[in-house]
Amino acid sequence: MASSPKELTDRPSPRDEPITDVLADVLDTMRLTTLMHGRFDLYAPWGIQFPGGPAAHIVVIARGGARLEVEGVEGAIVLSAGDLVLLPHGGGHTLRDAEGSPLHILGKGECQRSHGRGPIRLGGSGARTALVAGSFRLGVAPRTLLFEGLPRVIHVAADSPETSPSLTAIVQLLISESASSSPGATVIMSRLADILLVQAIRTHIAAGQCQEHGLCALADPQIRKALSLIHERPAEPWTVESLATAVALSRSGFAARFSALVGEPPLEYLARWRMTKAAQFLRESELSLSEVAVTVGYQNEASFNRAFKRWEGIAPGAYRRQNERTRALG
Repeated sequence: MASSPKELTDRPSPRDEPITDVLADVLDTMRLTTLMHGRFDLYAPWGIQFPGGPAAHIVVIARGGARLEVEGVEGAIVLSAGDLVLLPHGGGHTLRDAEGSPLHILGKGECQRSHGRGPIRLGGSGARTALVAGSFRLGVAPRTLLFEGLPRVIHVAADSPETSPSLTAIVQLLISESASSSPGATVIMSRLADILLVQAIRTHIAAGQCQEHGLCALADPQIRKALSLIHERPAEPWTVESLATAVALSRSGFAARFSALVGEPPLEYLARWRMTKAAQFLRESELSLSEVAVTVGYQNEASFNRAFKRWEGIAPGAYRRQNERTRALG
């Protein structure tokens, strides 16, 4: 029997709708700004040292190979054509053609020099390596253990079985655009870098070789569902028991698995995420303090003020005014 027009146009109930994308939600709260350094043509012997700092970095090898050395990471990582590297936590790092090659220290202005002016050329007169590099400036420092638990280096090798055809295609498109002089190439490169950031994290999650807690918790279907429920409905009065029931686990089994994979107990994660969203609303919305309080699960403004001050060390109103002054000056 054919469906009536009403049946065809009815929206599904909230329970039938897709659950919140936790990775997208986490990245959204961090307010990343993509800065493409551009393409580098490097001739052996060569070495480049990128500026340190908290910005995440991305490197794609277009041709040849390189050795990556990252502060705080033992040993060098050998990179080949088509490889992608993400440094989620930033920090100082160098790329060389071989161990001991002289280093050229890149200044901030030099990193921007290549926009619309061709590649940055460095090195001697030997074999050529071409790579594309960029960074992601964090508007807000990571406030969730899901991101903080990522490793210092995520290396996605071109020949890895975990490397999807779509990721390979985007890498090749980025390489192609980096060599293009067509209008808008830098904009396309920035958008592709955004996609590669997510793809690299996805690949890391899918590989199932996580040594630490964090976003790899999303590989566990039941813990992923619990995280999605928290992100989708942070104002709900969740308990360990209600979350366990929602994902069809025993209370004790759920609590132990959540803590092991995420890095903190369920209700601590809930409290942290509520404060993360509250801070975002205070920075970016016109909601009153009482409206922010209700939106993140507090029945009154006084209890919200106390909780926010415990997490931030500053009252919500003062936090909002501080950010308004920062925007006015910047």
